[in-house]
Amino acid sequence: MKFWTVFFLCTIVCAKHEQYMRWRSYYISPNSQDQLRAIGAILQDFEADVLSRPILKREGLVLIKPEQQDGFTKMLEEKGIEYRIHSADVKTALDKDDILIQAKKKENLARGKKELPYDNYQELEIINTYLVDIANRYPDKVTLVSPANSFEGHPIQYLKISTTNFNDTSKPVIFIDGGIHAREWIAPPTVTWAIHKLVENVTEPELLDDFDWILLPVVNPDGYKYTFTNARFWRKTRSINQDPSSITCPGVDGNRNYDFLWNTVGTDNSPCADTYAGSEPFSEVETRVVRDILHEHLNRITLYITMHSYGSMILYPWGNNGTLSNNSVDLHRVGSAMADAIHAKSLSEFPEYVVGNSFLVIGYATAGASEDYAHSIGVPLTYTIELPGLGMSFEGFNLDPSYIEQVCSETWEGFVAGAKLAGELYVK
Repeated sequence: MKFWTVFFLCTIVCAKHEQYMRWRSYYISPNSQDQLRAIGAILQDFEADVLSRPILKREGLVLIKPEQQDGFTKMLEEKGIEYRIHSADVKTALDKDDILIQAKKKENLARGKKELPYDNYQELEIINTYLVDIANRYPDKVTLVSPANSFEGHPIQYLKISTTNFNDTSKPVIFIDGGIHAREWIAPPTVTWAIHKLVENVTEPELLDDFDWILLPVVNPDGYKYTFTNARFWRKTRSINQDPSSITCPGVDGNRNYDFLWNTVGTDNSPCADTYAGSEPFSEVETRVVRDILHEHLNRITLYITMHSYGSMILYPWGNNGTLSNNSVDLHRVGSAMADAIHAKSLSEFPEYVVGNSFLVIGYATAGASEDYAHSIGVPLTYTIELPGLGMSFEGFNLDPSYIEQVCSETWEGFVAGAKLAGELYVK
C-alpha cells in the first residue's frame, strides 16, 4: 500500500516544475568583503535567482539557468569564491519536496483535520478561511479588514486585534506582514501563528492589554497562489499593466515598489526581471494596502516587521547604502532582543540570527523596500526578518514541513520580546 501511495503521489507531482529542468542550485560562500561585493555583480551578470543571499562566513543559495552555469562557475573560480553544487537538477529536488507536502496533506485529510495546518504549508484559501473564522468567533477583539482586491481579484485581508477596538489611542500598534515575496512559503504561517497566540492560545495576555495589533499574512495573494499552482519560485505580483512587455513578463517585486529612493539601486528596469520595481512607486495595489495601513496608524505604530525567507537575519534601515538611521541604537537593541529570544527556543540545527543594517549584512544595496519606507515616514522600529533554513529536503528553501511549527513558535518568542522592549522604549 505504501508503494502505491508513493507512486500515486509521484505521478501527480512529477509533471510539475518543468521550467526548472536542468537548472542547478549552488551554495556560494564569500570569505571577504571584496568577495561579497563581487558576488553582487556576478549574480546580476549571470541572471542568478537568489534564494538566500550569502553573507560573510555564511553560504547563500542561488539558482542558475542551464546556459549560464559554465560561465557562472568559471567566474566564481576566477574570483576565488568558494562554491558547491546543491542540486544538479532543481526540478528533481522540487519533485521530492512535493511528495513530502502532498503526503502530509493526504494524511491530514484522512484524519479529518480541517484547521489551519502547522505541519504543512498553508494555501491561500485556507488562510483566508481562517481569518474569516477567527473574526467570527472572536468579534469582541478581532476585526477582519478587506481593503482591496489584488490585481487578479483575490481579497487582501488582515486582522485588527484589540481589546479596545483600536479606540484607546494611548496604546501603541504593532504591524506584521508576510508573503510579499510569493515563493517564501514559511513567512505567512509565522503571521497566522501570531494570530493564534494572540487570540486562541493566549499565553501573554499583556500583549493585548498593552498593544493593538495588525496582522496581514499574505500581502501578495496572486503571486502566492501562483507558486502553488504554476511556478514554485515566482517572486513578484502578477500585474500586467506596468509595461507593454508585462503581458509576457507580468508582475513587480513588491519589496522594491515602495516610495523610498524608488528604482535607484538593487532593481532592474526590465519587467522580466525578478527585481523589477514597477512603473512608479506604489504601482501595485498590494503595496498600496501596506502603505495605507502605515499611514492610517502612523502616530501609533512603534514596531513594523515584514517576514521573509530565508537566511536567519534581522535587518534594519537603511538598505540603500549602509548609512545608519538616527535611531540605530534602538533598532539594534530591539533586533538583538528578538534574536536572543528566538535563539533561546531554537533548534541547534538552525543558524543563529545575524542582526544589523541591511546593506552592511548582505553587502547588497536595495531601495523601495517596505522596512525602509516605514522607517522613512516615522515608524521608529522597522525590520525585515529572514527566517531560518535547514539542510534537509531542498536544503533550506523548501523547509521540511515537519519544521514549520518550530519556526513559528520560536519566531513568536521574537515578536514577544520585540513588542515588550518597543513598549518600554516608546510608550510614555
